[in-house]
Amino acid sequence: MGFEATGGNVDQNWVVMKNGDKVIGLFQDMFEKNVLTFNPGWNNRAEELDSFTDVRDLQKELKHRGVELIKEADEMTEGPEHITLEDPDGNPILIDQHR
Repeated sequence: MGFEATGGNVDQNWVVMKNGDKVIGLFQDMFEKNVLTFNPGWNNRAEELDSFTDVRDLQKELKHRGVELIKEADEMTEGPEHITLEDPDGNPILIDQHR
């Protein structure tokens, strides 16, 4: 499909693949189901962005829209944090902020 490994660790069963500006992560035996991830603060090359919407603000907006979260971020903290919700098929969606 034209993807090339650009990161990760095959010995740990995970790899980041890229094709043009499309990036996917493959994780074997790390998660029970298929997982879709988003990383606020990074561009499609995993480079830090100067500005981005903090995961806690995304959480507030999702909750305001009535989206049920499986795992909520601690709104009393700053920096790395994550939230998790599910797609209609029950697969987790991870919004994982690294900084």
